Amino acid sequence: MKMKSLVFVACVSLWLHSAIAQRAGPPDSSTPAVQALIDREKSLINAKTKDDGAFFKRVVSNDFAMVGVDGMLLEGQDAIDNLGDSDLAELSPYDMKVAFPTESTAIVSYDAIVREKPQEDQGPPPRYQHFSSVWVKQGEAWKLSFQQATPTHWGDW
Repeated sequence: MKMKSLVFVACVSLWLHSAIAQRAGPPDSSTPAVQALIDREKSLINAKTKDDGAFFKRVVSNDFAMVGVDGMLLEGQDAIDNLGDSDLAELSPYDMKVAFPTESTAIVSYDAIVREKPQEDQGPPPRYQHFSSVWVKQGEAWKLSFQQATPTHWGDW
């Protein structure tokens, strides 16, 4: 039941993000709140490439969950362990957007080029993914509550 509720919340969050983005237009990246969340997401991306477990423990909420590119829901420590990947050669975000469904909730979404380090004699070509991260404000700090990665390029990789 908890898994169904989490998936429902994720779907509603993504719908809200879409509705807010369409109604309000692109957010002004010069506002302090938007820039703080973009910086927070970029710090998360940097920590992913280093598999920085200490950073993850500081930045995720107690109820953190994620859906990976394989569509599997991971919760708690399994989700935190899956955030990092020291085999990443590249995780380059572009077209970052921030939406605020409430004052204490933000959705950061972006596309990214994801490339793993070569394995054996050759590695896979770049993969394109879309990321959506739900951040919640707890006290003065923004904590990562949910993240979903969705492949956006199928076919020749």
